[in-house]
Amino acid sequence: FQLYGYCYQDSNDIPDTLTTITELGSPLEMIQLLQTSWEDRFRICLSLVRLLHYLAHSPLGSVTLLDFRPRQFVIVDGELKVTDLDDASIEESSCTSNSDCFMEFPARNFTLPCSVEGRCQSMNEKRNLYNAYRFFFTYLLPHSAPSSLRPLLDKIVNATGNRNKHGKAKEFLFYPSPPVNSEFTQKCVKSANTKYRRVPEAFIPDENYRCWPSYHHKGCLLSVFDVSEAIEICDSYSQCKAFVLTNQTTWTGRQLVFFKMASNHIMPDPDKITYVKVTD
Repeated sequence: FQLYGYCYQDSNDIPDTLTTITELGSPLEMIQLLQTSWEDRFRICLSLVRLLHYLAHSPLGSVTLLDFRPRQFVIVDGELKVTDLDDASIEESSCTSNSDCFMEFPARNFTLPCSVEGRCQSMNEKRNLYNAYRFFFTYLLPHSAPSSLRPLLDKIVNATGNRNKHGKAKEFLFYPSPPVNSEFTQKCVKSANTKYRRVPEAFIPDENYRCWPSYHHKGCLLSVFDVSEAIEICDSYSQCKAFVLTNQTTWTGRQLVFFKMASNHIMPDPDKITYVKVTD
């Protein structure tokens, strides 16, 4: 969380009080997040992984958030940030045997090894990781994910659910673009030349229909890797008769595309390219 200022107060009425001024964030509403695009939810999960890495390697040592729930977080410019640190702790549980390192959760329990120093090994880190799995990853990642990424995402979710800190969760640090096979791409481009008519510097202002998930609440605005993916999406919707490439991109660099249900009224626009489905 970005710290803008702080004030330390020590008086008879309020001893040892620290007041902080931080950046403003939006409360995290899980139902609203599930209605956003998968790409935006992936960004939130990615920022959470970075937070988990920092908590495990902070200057104070391994930090655990004892109250690790969505209400303790906010969204700032699409990134997830923790806002309540009252329940943060750097104390690793002491132990004399493995049975003292028992971690109990509503759906699953774990027993960690007791180190020779008499501390439960990585308990803070693994508590954070499993809480991230049960409150965030299991809901935000698999839901409406790209089909090409689902096998990898299943491995990531399973790894975090099994509190495997060395598992697939670290693959979040690299955005995995969907694999593009050259032969498949050539077929799609060829299809575009025969099934769609390219109209440069053109836009369709109306003829909207709604789809889910969409970046626009009154139309169907989705992100695509390239024209081939836009064609595939348009072909999958029976009402889609055209699509418009914009010059806007998402945070991962994917291009935003409007999908339209007709092309009766095309207007000039130097920043857009329209593809119209050719009918026999």
